[in-house]
Amino acid sequence: MTSTVEPLVAVVTTDLSAITRGRSVVESRLQKIAATGVGWLQANLSLTPFNSIVDPNPWGSSGDVRLVPDLNARFRTALTGSATPFDMVAGNIVELDGSPWVGCTRTMLKDALAELKAAAGLSVIAAFEHEFHIEGDFGPAHSMSLAALRRTDPFAVNLMAALAEAGVAPEVVIAEFGTGQFEVTCEPTYALAAADRAVAIREITREVARCAGWRASFAPKIAPDAVGNGVHVHFSFVDEVGKPATYDPAQPGGLSSRAASFCAGVLRHLPAITAMTAASVSSYYRLKPHSWSSSYTWLADRDREASLRICPTVTIGGRDPARQYNVEYRAADATGNPYLSLAAIVRAGLEGLKAKLPAPPLVSGDPTQMSVAERKKLGLVRLPETLPAALDALVADKTVTGWFAPVFVETFVGLKRHETERLAGLDPVAVCDLYRTLY
Repeated sequence: MTSTVEPLVAVVTTDLSAITRGRSVVESRLQKIAATGVGWLQANLSLTPFNSIVDPNPWGSSGDVRLVPDLNARFRTALTGSATPFDMVAGNIVELDGSPWVGCTRTMLKDALAELKAAAGLSVIAAFEHEFHIEGDFGPAHSMSLAALRRTDPFAVNLMAALAEAGVAPEVVIAEFGTGQFEVTCEPTYALAAADRAVAIREITREVARCAGWRASFAPKIAPDAVGNGVHVHFSFVDEVGKPATYDPAQPGGLSSRAASFCAGVLRHLPAITAMTAASVSSYYRLKPHSWSSSYTWLADRDREASLRICPTVTIGGRDPARQYNVEYRAADATGNPYLSLAAIVRAGLEGLKAKLPAPPLVSGDPTQMSVAERKKLGLVRLPETLPAALDALVADKTVTGWFAPVFVETFVGLKRHETERLAGLDPVAVCDLYRTLY
């Protein structure tokens, strides 16, 4: 008599440390728990990337919530190289009566998107573009070369196949500028699904690398002098009937008036939301001038130093620029929870729409070469240069903190203050080395 091993399905949530955690059930139980979920703890929101719980925290040791799977956000593939299929379902955290829990970042994103649609009639189309490093035993190769990709064969082939089977809709994989660095992109989709895909991309990439005997690291910096790993968040808008609403060829840079006000709101609140989108100590080793990341509150046309970059459109073969046109938020990395990062961007942009802020200037040139007066005239403010400074900016911006329940802000700030204290005695080399193993 033979027995069949039943595969597991992980019901997951991504926490404030951007670590995806959850509970697994055998596949036959997934439908049974679809309505009521699995047990979860409020205090898990205070879990650090070092696998400790901040003490004290607002939650304590008592209390329970439920992690309910969204069966529309299931990612399954048998192509990672592992002995069993990768099978993950994103979940929402709810109270025991099914009402939303104040600490669920996926719900925060859903709420932000709903408010944007109600207020402005706009839906967000988004895509997360990931950079990461592979640590393994392979020889040298030129940056961005075919040889750099082929030396890890069949890693790239297996990664793209696994992502495609899981429903992530990958577009391109390349060997990037840094040694052992890669980038993977996926097709844009509605914003909540885009954030779900971001989680799946990170976890599937790690598994494909592990099965090849390597480690994939999404840390912002694997060493102080290494090329940084960013997560570039692309966004655009469609109106109530699905028509593109980001592009207007009559406006500067092609940015429609509503998209321009949205971008102005993001730039106004960027110093505060950076704590959420670049959420680690090592994030700020990357956010420096001349690093092709971002360092000022800056909108530009196709300039990779800007925090908000208008991306190029292609007219080859008569392609419609309106359907391609998007803006890239560059002050982000994989230590930021993708749901919280996108929720913060959306809410900041919504503030700009509500206030009908004028279009920000399109800036060209190097802000570090400008005078203080020139930067002030153009609205260029230096982003926080450390995580503590970013947290100070967050706490000081009452508009941003007002988007969230006070207990959530207390949890986030407490968690990140704890993180900075935990690393206070380490030099940048040791900090980067630690985050390299954590992310």
